Amino acid sequence: MALLEIVHFPAPVLRKKTKLIIDFSDPKLAPLISDMAETMYDAPGVGLAANQIGLSLRLAVIDVDWKEEEGQKNLRVFINPILLEKSEDISFEEGCLSLPSLTAQTKRFNKVTVQYQDLKGTKKTLSAEGLLAVALQHETDHLDGKLYIDRLSSLKKELLIKKFKKLKEERKSSG
Repeated sequence: MALLEIVHFPAPVLRKKTKLIIDFSDPKLAPLISDMAETMYDAPGVGLAANQIGLSLRLAVIDVDWKEEEGQKNLRVFINPILLEKSEDISFEEGCLSLPSLTAQTKRFNKVTVQYQDLKGTKKTLSAEGLLAVALQHETDHLDGKLYIDRLSSLKKELLIKKFKKLKEERKSSG
């Protein structure tokens, strides 16, 4: 297993719709998932999409139950996910590993149903609510080339991008 580099905004790979995974016999797929999980836990985050590590693949890992101090993990792998249903509008304080140190209130849905494939290519359907539903929306947005800041008003988005650039400059000058 290896830690992978997380791609930060405004990297072009974050803005491109990812490609479907077709070859489930690819021997690189399982190790990639392990590396993505390790990277997500190390960050720490609750989800990571393949394009966040520079790969244009329709693949995301999510674990909303993980608590570092308890060491319990409940990794979920979503290959080729598609959101089928969404309901119950909520406001959610959202962040992203590709925009570190920033959060913003976004509009999401509290309940979603997603269709996806597992590591063997078997189609599955999952109904989720709460944080898992939000994480699924966030990661499928990534796979569609969207970021949570795209859900903000243009003014809020512009202010958040300015703040991110300032934080980035501060990190460069202090590091």
